[in-house]
Amino acid sequence: MTLFEIKDCALLVRMSGIPPAMNLRELRDRIATCSENVLYHHFCETTLRPTFDDPDYRNDFAVWAKLYLGDRVLAERLGILDPYSCERMEGLRAVVLGLIDERLKELSLVPRARPGDEFFFQEATTVVFDTGERIRHPRELAPALRRMTNGSIYYHFLEALRRTPMGKDDFSAWLLGAGKEYELYLRSLGSIDYHFHSLALLRKELVRALTQMEDAR
Repeated sequence: MTLFEIKDCALLVRMSGIPPAMNLRELRDRIATCSENVLYHHFCETTLRPTFDDPDYRNDFAVWAKLYLGDRVLAERLGILDPYSCERMEGLRAVVLGLIDERLKELSLVPRARPGDEFFFQEATTVVFDTGERIRHPRELAPALRRMTNGSIYYHFLEALRRTPMGKDDFSAWLLGAGKEYELYLRSLGSIDYHFHSLALLRKELVRALTQMEDAR
């Protein structure tokens, strides 16, 4: 089988040029017209930030609803969304707009943030670079994972879910070429509930799953 090339990545974050949202209706209108890159950043790239530490809600819209609009109901509804369950960002956009529209109908007043607590829309460019490290055999995958940076875990496991045509993480895509004897590895990786994990915890879960498979061999 081919060598697995370990990549790393970092985000170059910038303001999107979209006016900030002061209230829930403005948030809804901005989400309706923002680019897919903006949606992706606020839903998927949050884990790659140095400040991310397994918060109650993984996406920025849910966090803002809770902390600055004081709307825990909407925060809960937005917080359980798994952006990777939608094949396209447009599908995710439709779900988010539906949830906000439903909440607006339930409220007599539109929730509003204080001045200075507006929602600022951002987007990012992912810079990918080759670490020079290679994995030659599936048995080397777990030890290599222990050494990987958060950027590598994000790029190969989470970002790959949208990047690759198969919709699989890079580790699973690589193991497909290892033969039937490693099908249990694939099942184990596929069973990981990654949505609410920080990258540090995701690394531990990946190592645990692969180590258990190796011990069972």
